[in-house]
Amino acid sequence: MELAVECQKRAEGSKPNALRRSGLIPAVLYGHKGSESVALTIKAKTVENLLKKHVVNSALIDLSIPDLSWSGKTLLREVQVHPWKGYPYHLSFFSVATQDSLEVEVSLNFVGEAVGVKLEGGILDGMSQLAVKCKPDSIPESIEVDVSNLKVGDALHIDELVLPEGVVALGEPSQVVVSVLGIQAGSEAEDVEEEETAAAGA
Repeated sequence: MELAVECQKRAEGSKPNALRRSGLIPAVLYGHKGSESVALTIKAKTVENLLKKHVVNSALIDLSIPDLSWSGKTLLREVQVHPWKGYPYHLSFFSVATQDSLEVEVSLNFVGEAVGVKLEGGILDGMSQLAVKCKPDSIPESIEVDVSNLKVGDALHIDELVLPEGVVALGEPSQVVVSVLGIQAGSEAEDVEEEETAAAGA
């Protein structure tokens, strides 16, 4: 998934809150010229549409800055969100042109219906994303994980995943990616706890 976004160079002396009131979100671009950074603004509506696509640290974005005559592929590395109002108030982009490899978050797509869910009454419990390392032009849109053969009590670990060529999973190889939990045992335990609580109350 690749997206295109246009930004403008932020005027010197402009106040972030004043920009937000005018419908602009402050942003910054790193990595386009060594250690230099450039202050930008991006339309709030553009940010809203961008974040609906779950692109933080997971998809390449074609960023253009017309008033600097610059364009290039970037990652949206960070979105700062207002602590109680919940809206984004600052974005950080990172240019990937000079990078041999990147660390990104890729969505996991569980395919098939686990035996433990279909026949044994269990529930599927898994990660939604996986941290991986790959070339900038090889970021997968998602990673498929076949859960069809999982029974209650079974699990798949990072080192058991089938990954696209050139993609390396980060994290501990033994980390559980997805498992099937038995809800019946959990329900029985809750029933016992409720009975003990009721007896103590009596």
